[in-house]
Amino acid sequence: DVQTVIIQTLQYYDLQRIETENSETNLEAFLNAKKVEGRTARTLVRYKYIITRLLKFCKCSEREISVLVLRDYFTQMKNKGVSDRTLDGDRQVFSSYFGWLFRERLINVNPCDNLNSIKYPKKVRKPFDQVEIEKMKDSCKTVRNKLLINFLLSTGCRIDETCHVKIQDIRLNSKECVVMGKGQKERTVYLNDVTCDLLKRYLELRNDNSEWLFVGRGAKRLEPGGVRVMLKGIEKKSGVANIHPHRFRRTLATSLIKHGMPIQEVARILGHDKIDTTMQYVYLDDRSVKDSFYRYS
Repeated sequence: DVQTVIIQTLQYYDLQRIETENSETNLEAFLNAKKVEGRTARTLVRYKYIITRLLKFCKCSEREISVLVLRDYFTQMKNKGVSDRTLDGDRQVFSSYFGWLFRERLINVNPCDNLNSIKYPKKVRKPFDQVEIEKMKDSCKTVRNKLLINFLLSTGCRIDETCHVKIQDIRLNSKECVVMGKGQKERTVYLNDVTCDLLKRYLELRNDNSEWLFVGRGAKRLEPGGVRVMLKGIEKKSGVANIHPHRFRRTLATSLIKHGMPIQEVARILGHDKIDTTMQYVYLDDRSVKDSFYRYS
């Protein structure tokens, strides 16, 4: 009988139940996992956009995406004019996503295992020099803006960290400030004398009940977008090019290293887990390297 023949035939095969994947469910689960790990809302939005774009391009489930499919995706994106730097950023997101799917046993093969990094020219990102710093400070029309510039230079805080500082986080007596960094990791940063003086003036001028240190209209917490707009305004008034929050971090890191602070301590101030990350923030010009060579050789 037919049923007997089928049973006898199937006994020679290793049968597994294959469930239909729901890409949207997998993606949401991945984003939830990254949220638990401490990724910011902005990072999660970026992850979702990049992965969704890939899935729409492939028009298939994650199980069917191979390294050849990914290479075809990168080729077509490059033909559309997408930069190699952006494509390598996409590759890192794919590596994180498919690595997670593989570890969760939602796919059998990680297509990113044989996907090499995409090379792109590294731009030299210089810190602010002293002349540029003075120009920025001179162009500030309010005590708050001048404090914000000095706060970024003194602490090296990320823009999101700066916006979430509360008045109670400031310890003027010890010239310290407690900030909550990436991954919900608390750390202490330090305030120089100029920043402390501006803080006192700024708080004396405040007549609101807001708990936040940096506020805008209606005493509402200043958002990262508002800080960027403010910095762009200072850029126009001061004539200093490329004023953005991360450049303040680079300026602090470079200054501390030049003055002899061990890089492990600089990494702690910036909130880096790896020293290699901190090294990317340090700019050493040829003259400094040459002077050090002759001093130590």
